[in-house]
Amino acid sequence: MLTRDLLSSVRRIEIRTRRMVNEIFSGQYGSVFRGLGMEFAEVREYVPGDDVRSIDWNVTARVGHPYVKKFIAEREMTVILMVDASGSMRFGTGRQWKAELAAEVAAVLGFSAIRNNDKVGLCLFSDRVEKFIRPQKGRTHTLRLVREVLEFQSKRRPTNFEEALRYLNRVVRRKAVVFLLSDFAPSSDRREAKSALEKLLAITNKRHDLIALQVRDPREEKWPNLGLLHLEDAETGASLYVDTSSKADRARFENVSRATQKSLEALFARHGIDHILLRTDQSFVFPLIQFFKTRVKRFR
Repeated sequence: MLTRDLLSSVRRIEIRTRRMVNEIFSGQYGSVFRGLGMEFAEVREYVPGDDVRSIDWNVTARVGHPYVKKFIAEREMTVILMVDASGSMRFGTGRQWKAELAAEVAAVLGFSAIRNNDKVGLCLFSDRVEKFIRPQKGRTHTLRLVREVLEFQSKRRPTNFEEALRYLNRVVRRKAVVFLLSDFAPSSDRREAKSALEKLLAITNKRHDLIALQVRDPREEKWPNLGLLHLEDAETGASLYVDTSSKADRARFENVSRATQKSLEALFARHGIDHILLRTDQSFVFPLIQFFKTRVKRFR
């Protein structure tokens, strides 16, 4: 049953993101993802200047002279919002929790897609796929997706990207734009686990257009001097006491945080996966618009 507070939150997000959607469209949302889906139209005789890579060799061999395949860009795209619902997302010391930031960004992307007449679907995951809503069109459908992201409370803490990506590749057969919203918190130090994740990210990016949106809190980068703190891992439940008054401990934490972030960014770069860093203490408007503008330039 929908509560008044939940309906109010959904409506507030729709109002707050409306201007953002317009900003994205001024940055040519449609051209950002052009060429993703190409639909076969017909074959025709080769004429000088045609790309030889488009030659249909089967038809050419049958009729005795060159024919080329003609494709047209598909009029609509499929957008999948993959949102991390694990325990580490329920944290934030900035203006909002990471989960709340992810919900707002998902709303912007969803409403942008609907305005472009695209289909939008949702995949909520933790260490398993918690909910999958198949892509559809329409404002009402997008509002439902936003509501699901806001109200969903997973009872499971860990994250398993491999399971979520395998599920996505199994159920979404046609090429889609996949926005993966997560903090990408390291859940395992096992080399084989990292290797499996990297392989699946690469496979997913080849099948689809995968875009990683990382939500991050400033306290995941730097500790303030607050004396002795009791910390608990949001995914494993493990706890420990940390003396944040120790400069050495604070420096060690910052070094590990920087190294982990650089390793993640290098992984995305190796496989040509676009990466957008969003922070709970800053507006997500600029980095998102900057991504769209940069990508438009890349395809010109």
